[in-house]
Amino acid sequence: RRKELVKTARKHTEEARVSVRNMRRDIIDGIKKAEKAKTITEDDAKDGQDKAQKLTDKLMKDIDSIIEAKEKEIMSV
Repeated sequence: RRKELVKTARKHTEEARVSVRNMRRDIIDGIKKAEKAKTITEDDAKDGQDKAQKLTDKLMKDIDSIIEAKEKEIMSV
């Protein structure tokens, strides 16, 4: 039963990762459109993309640490 709960938790974790990646993609697409429309500079676009990537990396680490703790909690008696 506990292994099933861990499996379900991992499934939800992957859904969270996909959601974060989709948000990053949407942000970067918006930045590229703004750059193409000349509403932001190339440097601002690069900075925005870097910030989006750093935020994504931070969120992925947070998600990983949360699932590790949750797995330990589920598997402990």
